[in-house]
Amino acid sequence: MATTPLPFSSFLPLLSHPHKLSFRSLSKTLDPALSPCRPTPICCRASPQTPEDSVETKGTGAVAPTRGDVYLERQQATSATAFVLEKDNQDKSRRKRRVGAKFPNNVACCYGCGAPLQTAEIDAPGYVIAETYELKKRHHQLRTVLCGRCKLLSHGHMVTAVGGHGGYPGGKQFISAEELRDKLSHLRHEKVLIVKLVDIVDFNGSFLARIRDLAGANPIILVITKVDLLPRGTDLNCIGDWVVEATTKKKLNVVSVHLTSSKSLVGITGVISEIQKEKKGRDVYILGAANVGKSAFINALLKLMAKRDPIAAAARKYKPMQSAVPGTTLGPIQIEAFQGGGNLFDTPGVHLHHRQAAVVHSDDLPSLAPQSRLKGQSFPITSNETATGQETVGLNGYSLFWGGLVRIDVIKVLPKTRLIFYGPKKLKVHMVSTVVADEFYNEQLGITLTPPTDREKTESWIGLQIVKQLNIKFEDTRRPACDIAISGLGWIVVEPIGGTYTPHETDSEQAGELHLAVHVPKPVEVFLRPPMPVGKAGEEWYQYQDLTEKEEELRPKWFY
Repeated sequence: MATTPLPFSSFLPLLSHPHKLSFRSLSKTLDPALSPCRPTPICCRASPQTPEDSVETKGTGAVAPTRGDVYLERQQATSATAFVLEKDNQDKSRRKRRVGAKFPNNVACCYGCGAPLQTAEIDAPGYVIAETYELKKRHHQLRTVLCGRCKLLSHGHMVTAVGGHGGYPGGKQFISAEELRDKLSHLRHEKVLIVKLVDIVDFNGSFLARIRDLAGANPIILVITKVDLLPRGTDLNCIGDWVVEATTKKKLNVVSVHLTSSKSLVGITGVISEIQKEKKGRDVYILGAANVGKSAFINALLKLMAKRDPIAAAARKYKPMQSAVPGTTLGPIQIEAFQGGGNLFDTPGVHLHHRQAAVVHSDDLPSLAPQSRLKGQSFPITSNETATGQETVGLNGYSLFWGGLVRIDVIKVLPKTRLIFYGPKKLKVHMVSTVVADEFYNEQLGITLTPPTDREKTESWIGLQIVKQLNIKFEDTRRPACDIAISGLGWIVVEPIGGTYTPHETDSEQAGELHLAVHVPKPVEVFLRPPMPVGKAGEEWYQYQDLTEKEEELRPKWFY
């Protein structure tokens, strides 16, 4: 049956509102028979048309449409059809891209760790006694259930659960680090606010250089945690500028930087204000590497918010589990903490294979976490620090062991070069001649060089397989040359001339090069970075960047 082509004017109402275009609406315009209205009775249907009658008559005689007019209208109708079909296909592809591996909200999870509740495997995360599970389910209270693993963690037990690339050797492994990362993969497809946490003690190792793979183009509030662990006398103004300078080089969508302490609540109020300003009805996700203090940060956040917000006060009753075990959180934990829309989500830590925590035994993990303010260990020990009153011994030809995890061979430095170690107090530094360093390491590993802490762990220890040669250039002896940051452990300050400087010394040796060799386990990364201005001395030698007005405007602001 021949159909009557519609004039182009029939499409004008649709094209004037392109957001309402769809294949269904166009189909109804092209063929009214597709409309859901009552079908036309047979007696009322038009008789078949001949080709001569197929064109709508707009006039007769001199005003009758020419063949060219008819052809033009047909081409315009075809173009309009193609336009609508193309738009419909684009909408479908856009909807497909939005679909991510979002964690289902209908799964009952432990409020402490986010693991799905289960009654089958007693040692696995999320285990609940069957009777308790059924009782809570009957009363719709599954969101108030704490699993057996979280109860053990709350009593100080070290119960690891993460294995795979970036997981932890020793202990039981119920989920891989890759599976935890997949639970966050949907964020780059959604419009959310990201609060990214970085440990100031392990700034480079916990920074998450590939955060764009998780956050996409979403705005990021950068929160630096554990600033209360910095050495006494540290000027946070210098630290804030240092952090912003390091962050700017990463070229991320950072809206602001905050120096915080979940223990002393320093800087937490500023983060709350920034979240309320930037949230705009969106969900807020707390992201960070494993063991940077996400759960502790959320608890501090809720504690201050609860003073003015009854919703946050109610959320504190079922707050995430906080422990020293990396991988405590095993799934996204939804927290209703805001008025006016949007939820707060605690997320599983991103487990990185290049950190020291990924190579030591799970029993030794507590020794990697500083518990009190850092105090640098300086080598060589200056003459006024020695009990015998002997003069300072230079570092050339010596090796320094940082526990059993790091070895530094001093190849060529200045006579007064000094190394200062900042990290966990449980890791002691031992200095021996490089000639006997291998023998010393083999004999003392697991005894004086710990971790590893006992013979069993020593036998399975992978050793210091990687040697990184460092040629460190410096131009000013009045300030440290650089920091050597060990991923997951801490950092070592390299001072070309340690101690106090006299004008004669600074004039005689203005530039030079230092040669060191750093030994670490195979996956662990070593970073060279500008020195962090810690302690009272940091305020004296730190230099603020000279910026133009445009550069100053583009840099994120920092707060504490």
